[in-house]
Amino acid sequence: MPAAMRGAGRNSAGARSKSSSPKQSRKPAMPAAAARAPSHLNIAVPPKWIAVGVGLAVLGGLVIAGATGHRAGRLVVGMQGDLSQRAADAGFRVDHVALQGASTRSYADILAAAALPSHAPLFGLDLDAARQRIEQVGWVKSATVMRLLPDSVVISVQERRLLAVWQHSGQASVIDADGVVASTASPAGFASLPLVVGEGANTAAGAILPAVLSRPRLAERLEALVRVDSRRWDLRLKDGCIIQLPASDEEAALIRLDALDQQSRVLDLGLERIDLRDPEMVLVRPRGGPNAVADGAG
Repeated sequence: MPAAMRGAGRNSAGARSKSSSPKQSRKPAMPAAAARAPSHLNIAVPPKWIAVGVGLAVLGGLVIAGATGHRAGRLVVGMQGDLSQRAADAGFRVDHVALQGASTRSYADILAAAALPSHAPLFGLDLDAARQRIEQVGWVKSATVMRLLPDSVVISVQERRLLAVWQHSGQASVIDADGVVASTASPAGFASLPLVVGEGANTAAGAILPAVLSRPRLAERLEALVRVDSRRWDLRLKDGCIIQLPASDEEAALIRLDALDQQSRVLDLGLERIDLRDPEMVLVRPRGGPNAVADGAG
């Protein structure tokens, strides 16, 4: 009996084992991250751009290698032109040039100085050389030249504020507010600018011209400002009158001239000379006559 019970136990255990075994094997669970991952990536990169990127990466590595040996350096130079042309064929070429900060009178001169050929390889341009050429244009104070991928160059300039025509030692030049000569600017093209004459007139003009030009009756009669002994100014009017300013405090002298002109229209009298050098009085000289103290002066 005990043996029969042991046999029955084994049979029932085996039956339970068979009944609990699954009829089909289960698949392993898929990780959540893998379940969410897309089956493919839809990114389209033109093959020619890939080739250009690889070429530029190679060129960058060779530039670094070039610092360690002449042979690598020669290899860089030899490959540079080819890679630049490959990039141009892929679309990296000069199709557009944008110019910022330039006035209408300087626009054509700046573009001519930049000398950027149409459809030239964008990566073959010497931007620093272009900048230096642009800064030789007379009224350009500074310039920046940049590539704008894939097909543009941007030129940004800061122009000089041209102030006057300076006449000295038989030569005439256009100057800016700091007295710097705008070398390529022809004085003939700037007849509307005031004329300053004499040694040091270029550097001193920036301080006196605003005060003179802000007075319409004086400005419209002005022919030239003449620097005397590198220390003071004579204002030469179109009718031949000379207005002598002091070596300092020109603004106070001009205020006295304003008062006298309002009272007696002294600028319309055709005088030979108006002397404002003495702060206590104004001396005037009629043509062919002696000096006289102007009424209301002092």
